[in-house]
Amino acid sequence: MTYAYRLMNSPVGELKLVANGSRLAAILWENDKPNRVRLPEVVAADNRPILLETERQLNEYFAGTRDRFDLELDFRGTDFQKKVWAALLTIPFGETRSYSDIATQIGNINAVRAVGAANGRNPISIVAPCHRVIGASGDLTGFAGGLTNKMFLLSLEAGQTSLEAAADSAAPSATAPETIGRAAPAKSPRPAPSRGTQTSLFGN
Repeated sequence: MTYAYRLMNSPVGELKLVANGSRLAAILWENDKPNRVRLPEVVAADNRPILLETERQLNEYFAGTRDRFDLELDFRGTDFQKKVWAALLTIPFGETRSYSDIATQIGNINAVRAVGAANGRNPISIVAPCHRVIGASGDLTGFAGGLTNKMFLLSLEAGQTSLEAAADSAAPSATAPETIGRAAPAKSPRPAPSRGTQTSLFGN
């Protein structure tokens, strides 16, 4: 089936939602680099059910009423990239992981730089939460959507219940289809999170 897209306005700019058939294939940023995520030619299709559902769930997320997504996902990439992107889906709402944590989780502790590269090419932003991956020292590091948006998303997940409050805490801007999995179903918002690593996610 033809790849189709729908544009939606959001607190982090205009997002381009892309579907492959009935699955979500990408969420691209307003100023995304053209070659960051490689997709076949896409056509506009505002009525594709998966795109409408994605927009609905994203709006709930931005409103502070959703902390998990329930969407069928379709990732295209190398086997290594898919392992990294699958690991992103396990990072709980409101928590962060380092690149080293992700490398350990996928069983390749020496692949920290490669994990960073794969994280940067994550096609399904926000839903596969690459914004929850930070430097070992706690630095936000690079982000395809820009560091202001990264801080916005982390602030929103850190117990903020309004877009205005999250925006106030955002830092100034710094310079063959294969499905990995399904995002977890929605549940009520959690209390303010810890930023620590849960060892249970890494082999226990």
